[in-house]
Amino acid sequence: VQLQASGGGLVQAGGSLRLSCAASGRTFSSYAVGWFRQAPGKEREFVAAINWSGSSTNYVDSVKGRFTISRDDIENTVYLQMNTLKPEDTAVYLCAAYYSRSLYPARRREEYDYWGQGTLVTVSS
Repeated sequence: VQLQASGGGLVQAGGSLRLSCAASGRTFSSYAVGWFRQAPGKEREFVAAINWSGSSTNYVDSVKGRFTISRDDIENTVYLQMNTLKPEDTAVYLCAAYYSRSLYPARRREEYDYWGQGTLVTVSS
């Protein structure tokens, strides 16, 4: 599976962005997909994940109520809608995937086998 993340940019605090993770190479519908982010000098952290069917999602506490992950398997794309952005959301955002028919998508990056390149999100204060 090849993953391509896009949609990053510069936005003011309180604004919104929608990130996309487009997959190619294999049928995407049996893969769980996650978003991670990495700020300069910090560890890569989990942001959100969605299971293979879209029936279950998982979020880090700091984005709950502001970010929404969703998937469109016809388009082979997973989205991360980010609202009420804060300066501390500034980071490179990466999408990742692993084959799984489990109900609950993983939060640990070690579970993910396929990674896309990042897209930079910058939130100004």
